[in-house]
Parts: sequence; C-alpha cells; structure tokens
Amino acid sequence: MTRILAIESSCDETAVAITEDGKLLCNVISSQVPVHAKYGGVMPEIASRLHCENIDVCLKEALEQAKLGFEDMDAIAVTRGPGLIGCLHIGLQAAKTIAVLYNKPLIPVHHLCGHIYANEYAGEFKFPMLCVVVSGGNTELVLMKDHMDFEVIGETKDDAVGECYDKVARVLGFPYPGGLPIDQHSKLGEHTYNLPKPLAHDDSYDFSYSGLKTSVINLANQLQMKGEAIRVDDMAKSFQDVAIGMIVEKATRAAKEFNVKQVVLAGGVSANSYLREQMKLALEGTSVDLIIPPLWCTTDNAAMVAKVAERLYKEGVFAPLSLGVDPNWKISDYKKFD
Repeated sequence: MTRILAIESSCDETAVAITEDGKLLCNVISSQVPVHAKYGGVMPEIASRLHCENIDVCLKEALEQAKLGFEDMDAIAVTRGPGLIGCLHIGLQAAKTIAVLYNKPLIPVHHLCGHIYANEYAGEFKFPMLCVVVSGGNTELVLMKDHMDFEVIGETKDDAVGECYDKVARVLGFPYPGGLPIDQHSKLGEHTYNLPKPLAHDDSYDFSYSGLKTSVINLANQLQMKGEAIRVDDMAKSFQDVAIGMIVEKATRAAKEFNVKQVVLAGGVSANSYLREQMKLALEGTSVDLIIPPLWCTTDNAAMVAKVAERLYKEGVFAPLSLGVDPNWKISDYKKFD
C-alpha cells in the first residue's frame, strides 16, 4: 500500500491531497481568487502571504478527511515549478519540513506534468498522445510517446492564452479571472470585429497572444476616442474565435502530423466551453480519442500533483532536502532538479 501526501502552491490556490494506491482520499483547496479579484490579477506578494496562512489549515483538513497522520504517508510530493517563486517556496518549505520530521522521501513534481496527468482521473492514456496545455501562465503543445516522456513541439512566444483572456476581460469591464465571463458573453455576440490572427501563416506549432491582446486594447481606445461604445458581447465573440481558433487549428494539425491516438486538454483554460466544443468537432469522425478533464481538474489542485508523484515514487525519483524551487522549470527536465 502506497500513500502520498501532495502539496500545490504555485499560484493562488493552496492545495493538499492524499492518495492511497491511486485512490484519491481527499483534495483540499483554498482559493485566493476573491482576494485577487479586486486587483484584476494575482498579486504575488499577497499570494505568498496567504499561502503561509492557509497551508497549515489545508494540511490539517486533508489529514482529517483521510483519517490519517503524517506518519502514515510513504512520501511527500510538492510542486517545485513552474510558478510564482514566493508561492512555490511556501509549499516546498512545508513539504520539506514534513519530510524531515517524519523521515519521508521528498518528490518534486512539475506543475504542467500535473495538469496533464489530472486527465487520468477521466480516462486511460493512449500513446502517442498530444497534450494541449493552456493556462494563465502557459500555452504549449506537448507530444508524449509514453508515460513521463515529454517533448514540447510548440509554445507561446510571448503571452499565455489565459493571461491574454484576463487582460482583455479587464478592457471589457469583466471581473477577474476573465476566462469565464468572456466565454459566457461570447455566446451572446457575433464575430463583427476584425482582429489579427498571430502566426496564422506560420507552419510551426508556436503561439503568440501579445498582438491579439494589444489589438483589442487599441481598438477599445479608438472607439472610446470616437465616443463609440464597445459592443462587449461582439468583442468577446470576436476575441474568443481567434484565441481559441489558434489552439484548435494547431492542435488538430499536430495530431494528424504526429499520428497520435489521443489528445488531452490540460490547464485552467481547458475549462473553456468553446475550446471543448471546438476540439470535439475538430476530431469528430477521426480515429483520435479526446480526453476532456472534469472541471475540478482544470484549476490548480494537489490531486494532480499526487497522480504524477505516484509514478515518480515507483521510479524512485526523490529529491535531496537541499531542493530549491524553479519558476522556469522545463517539463522535459522533470527529473533534473540538482
């Protein structure tokens, strides 16, 4: 019997989960969204301080739900990166403290690897597989030929898609986080605004969202100077068509080129209803299987960290207590943490 306690604190959720032989016993999450909403985005210093306040509460709640103690764990897993450096430090220090006090091995987990493996709660992986990793800090296409084998074939050259959503939402007067309100309002609008499609004629699988974001901001300013109101529903629809369209086009093209058996969506933006709908339509009638994660798996959580840690535990991938965080950790280097 193998029990793993996992900690996630890479951004604005403090989370603790416990698994037993792959079964999820608990998944405690303390979200900071209401606090950061007033600033229109995550404030790193405030996020770090809130992690300090929340980590003990989450650990206690997780142990109570699982009816277990720290001594019952076989390993302590923690998100080492990527993420906000101050936030990552809180989770790592908590994990290292428990590992020292109870003489347990420490397992470092890559955050994006966690988002990918959260899909195992929804279905079984088939290889080769294409992972569409889309979130506030990341936009990547990752090819997997086997378990824990990651090859980044495309990534954003500037802003991540989730970050772009949040900044456009601010221009349109929507609350933070911006993904849900834009998704909702786009259903009420028409694609009437002409927005650029970055890298539209690029054969690579890379993304770019900075130009799209800037175009929305500039267009909004121009309309304001003319005394014209922005048709927010139409702008939301126009923006989302382009933002999601880039992901769907490149993902389906990559799926065909690399002859994958399965495509999985991962990360916070995978909760977007339009992305889910368009990916289903794009792969309909093909031999490619699509895994869409349940909504609870799309936001940051520790259950996904535990899922990866189960595999690393079997491989004996443990870190020394001198381990430090790495905000820019590459997914292909998930075993390199010296």
